[in-house]
Order: sequence, then C-alpha cells, then structure tokens
Amino acid sequence: MITQAFILGAGLGTRLRPLTDALPKPLVPLFHKPLAEWALEACEAVGCKRFAINTHHLPEKWQGFGLNRDVKFFHEPILLETGGGLKNIENWIEDGNLLIHNGDIFASVDLQKLVDAHEASGDEVTLALRSGGGERRIACGENHRVEDVRSEVRGLPGTHVFTGIYCVKKEFLKRIPAGEILAVIPAFQELVREGRIGAVVLDEGDWMDLGNVESYLAAHRQLGLQAPIHPEAVIENGALIENSVIGKGARIKSRARIINSVVWPGADVSRDVRDEVVM
Repeated sequence: MITQAFILGAGLGTRLRPLTDALPKPLVPLFHKPLAEWALEACEAVGCKRFAINTHHLPEKWQGFGLNRDVKFFHEPILLETGGGLKNIENWIEDGNLLIHNGDIFASVDLQKLVDAHEASGDEVTLALRSGGGERRIACGENHRVEDVRSEVRGLPGTHVFTGIYCVKKEFLKRIPAGEILAVIPAFQELVREGRIGAVVLDEGDWMDLGNVESYLAAHRQLGLQAPIHPEAVIENGALIENSVIGKGARIKSRARIINSVVWPGADVSRDVRDEVVM
C-alpha cells in the first residue's frame, strides 16, 4: 500500500484562461468539486493518507483546501517545473513509494492497478498510460516496459499517452539535481537507458485533460459525476436551464436561459447564457 501522494498544483493553466485568472487550474470546479479534490479522493481510495501539494499561481486560493486531512503545501515563488517541484518535497517524503497525480486532470481510472504493478515490479518509476485520448509520447513495449520518452532516447515512435499519474520510489529523487528548474522527463529518459522504468495501461474509466474552455465545457456534458444543479443553488421561477451545471450558491434569475453552460459557485446570472462559463 502507498500511503503518501504528491498532487501537482503549481501550473499556470494558461490555456484555460480566463478561468485561471480567478483560480489556479487545480481549483477550477468540475461539477461541484475542484479538480484537485477529485485527484485527492482518487489517491485516498488506494490508501494515501499524507499529501503534498505544490503551489505557485494565486497561492492564497488554496486556503481551506484539504481541511481535516494531512496536507502540506509547498509554495514555489519561482515555478520549479515537474522535476524541480518533486525534488523540493524530498525531505517530506517518507521512505518507500510515492503516488504522483497531476492536479489539473480528471481521471476515474483504477489506480490500484498502478499501485500494484509498481510495488510488484521493483522499478523506480511506473507510469500510468492510456492507449489514446491525447498525444502519444511514450513508447511502451512488451512486458509493460517503457522503451522511449518523446522519441528522444532510441528514436522510437510513441505508442501511448502519459496520463500525468505515476508512482516512484523515494530513491528516484536522487536522479533529480537540487536547486534547479527542470522537468522530470530527463530522469525518466535516464531510466529508459537503464531499462528500469515500467508502465501499466489503464484504458478503463475516464481520463481528461481539461486544457481549454472548450474541453472544460465538454467534460461537463460527457461526465455524470454529480447532480448538475447543486442543491444550494437558487433557481428563480421562470428561469430555464438546459444541459448545464449550476454551482453551489449560484443564483439564476427569472427569465434567464442557461444552455450548455457551467455556472460557478456564487455566480449571479440574470441574462441568457449559451456555451460559456459564468464565474
């Protein structure tokens, strides 16, 4: 069992603007919970009890997140990237294995299969992959071995999509230099050369990178995660709501028509809205 997880929360979310002008991308609500809350709950479901979360953009917005849980925040005044951010929490990590989950994706895949594969393999790193649904940058061969990353080690074409979810042994962090701003990819590529990085393909369940406003709206149309209208939303008589998600405390005035849209918690809507996000 893996009891500790790192949720990456420091990204800028530039493709999701203007939504990320108001919130860090991992705190953007999907139905009635922040993306990071979905990630945290997925990690809890496989036994994680301790959580590290790195922050950068609008760090004050994280206040109150993870209440009644063992969550430690690591603020990055200068964005350290995926490798530097992982190295920055090294002293927090207890000996053993760590589950890492991007905070700006939604996934309902079976993380227990990832954890079990990692613990059984003895590899320093085990990546969770998908057969499709994004850009294929990982070459995965027989016996679930990663044979190339971004075609930069052996020139092999990518066969699978990296989900942004993976497990590492603490010793993996020794491969990442301290005090540098860098991605984790070079360390993965080093393991490829040594034949010491594995993978598991998790094609069952949903996986979405909510990279822009269009994909964000599409996720609310395609997923049935919670009731679309929060019970604490106020819908005045005469308002019309079709194929839309209405957040907690939102007020939809009479005669407003909300179609194919997402209304964030606390928003006040008195106009017609179609195919947009109201904050």
